Amino acid sequence: MKYLDEYTRQYVEQGKGALAQSVTDTANRFVDNYFDKFDYRSNLVILLFGNIQSGKTSQMFGVAAAAADKGFPYFLLVTTDNKLLQQQTYERAVRDLPGFVVCDESEEEKFKKCRDRPVLVVLKKNVRVLQNWRNILKNSNRLRGNPLFIIDDESDAASLNTKVNEDDVSSINGTLSDIKNDASSSIYLQVTGTPQALFLQSESSGSKPEFTYYFKPGEGYLGGDFFFPPYNTPSFVNFVDNEDPIEVAKRVVIRHLVVSAQVLLSGDQVSNCLVHPGVKQIAHKEYKREIEKGLAWWTWNHGGDLERAVAKEYDSIHPVKTPKRSMGDILAKVKEMLENQEYNIVTLNGRSSDGSDEYASGCNFIVGGLSLGRGVTFDQLNTFYYTRTSKRPQADTMWQHSRMFGYDRDPGLISMFISHELYKLFSEINETNNSIIAQITSNHNAVISYPEGLSPTRKGVLDMSLLNIIPGGANRFPSSPRNNSYKDICDLLTDYSGSEPPTPINLKLMIEILKHVSADDMNIDAYAKMLESAQNENPLTQGMLLVRRHRNITKNSGALLSENDWKATNQYATQFVLTMYQVDGKKEQGWDGNPVWIPNIKLPKSKDFYYLSDDTVSLDKQ
Repeated sequence: MKYLDEYTRQYVEQGKGALAQSVTDTANRFVDNYFDKFDYRSNLVILLFGNIQSGKTSQMFGVAAAAADKGFPYFLLVTTDNKLLQQQTYERAVRDLPGFVVCDESEEEKFKKCRDRPVLVVLKKNVRVLQNWRNILKNSNRLRGNPLFIIDDESDAASLNTKVNEDDVSSINGTLSDIKNDASSSIYLQVTGTPQALFLQSESSGSKPEFTYYFKPGEGYLGGDFFFPPYNTPSFVNFVDNEDPIEVAKRVVIRHLVVSAQVLLSGDQVSNCLVHPGVKQIAHKEYKREIEKGLAWWTWNHGGDLERAVAKEYDSIHPVKTPKRSMGDILAKVKEMLENQEYNIVTLNGRSSDGSDEYASGCNFIVGGLSLGRGVTFDQLNTFYYTRTSKRPQADTMWQHSRMFGYDRDPGLISMFISHELYKLFSEINETNNSIIAQITSNHNAVISYPEGLSPTRKGVLDMSLLNIIPGGANRFPSSPRNNSYKDICDLLTDYSGSEPPTPINLKLMIEILKHVSADDMNIDAYAKMLESAQNENPLTQGMLLVRRHRNITKNSGALLSENDWKATNQYATQFVLTMYQVDGKKEQGWDGNPVWIPNIKLPKSKDFYYLSDDTVSLDKQ
């Protein structure tokens, strides 16, 4: 494995043996499961899924190196339509893949002259750029007898068809499809930390992953479970509901100054604070002014107020990566930063001219919105101030814009200032992300559910004619069910009388019962997958089962549950509830004369469940 060995050797030499092993494990998995089985006739779509800022670039370069070892000669890497990010990716590829010929967007001649080494072309997801390289590739005839390997970084953004509900194809999506289809065969590697939109693509879109591989983050990664654990709110979280924004800004400022003093005195180069007030630029100006006022207030209060505030924050920090500096040193450094204005306030949005060099060193306060999204990285983020709101928040966008996750954060220095509502939203997104990961690693299709009011992604990239959104809390049952094995259902329910109240049961039993029922007017399998999703998230999750026997119900009467059963099951609003009615099936009531079990399913209230009508793919996952 020449190229893979060469790629991972650099990590070993840098003392990153664990990362080298992780990349090797991922690459070998791709070789065994996909590359060695590739037929050189198909267009294969694979998703490489990892947590936000957990090292996806390292992993995808390792996969590319392994593909080169297996004889793939041509690679396209498409990135966000941002010149700075495209150049960063290009420069990293040149540095990390020395065995490859790496081409920039303008290096057509370099591409054409290369014959004896794998070629990687790094492009922006820009229509003009993509169309130009589509023509270059087609006219070169290089792909007539060779497979193309496409790496789509942040593949859930820009690449998807934004005109799917207009019976049309968006330009970027169409051009990427043309590039893929012009090759004799291809592997299309999707890479993202927010796969919601990809999992909700239709089979016919060409963007739904056929296989998914999830790689775990390495040691020292601070992710969703650190910031939003399922049980207790961390002590570093400061709720700021209904507080005066100026007072909050003063708290944010003094906290970040104390943390920055610890970081900079310990020899590190940078300490950053992220302020995310939303996407409106007028809000960025307002919060920048408040940070300025907070800094000014502490600058002119060098007396007891400052010392008491520094002492309070000093007692709350517990650095784990460096020895804690003395209180005297911290106070002196804070005063020095204030007196000499040794800090920067950086605005990142569509109108600002501030760049990454503005927050690469020293103590910084970064205020921004959309520009804080995909691909943008910040070293040593220690302090977070979130106030953004949205009438219809999208889970993948919120998660991408959080930017709080990463390896270089010190858990003992982290602080977060946030509203209860926004913290709850982030916690719910993290819960669903964990559920998706659990399903993938357990070889199940991913079923996505979110609390009411929180959507998984933007609807413009989802085929709304196929997308089913099932709100929780409603009773749903098939009008013409079929029992694939009536006797098996009877056996599974033999221990449950027809008169007792709802009984707690493991979700696996509920899934097993539903396996024996099918219907044309209700996707029973989709409901079973929703149960699997919850069960994978927490194997101890309980549902409620109500059994009723020998019911005389007219077919297609429009109702199933009796008033008493309806009341009995409505008590369990936050749980999955399955009611099994054994209907006698009399012909005079519209049935075929045979008894039949009818399931009534009620999903947890205040949640929406998403699945596609054509979702039949079986993902081969880790």
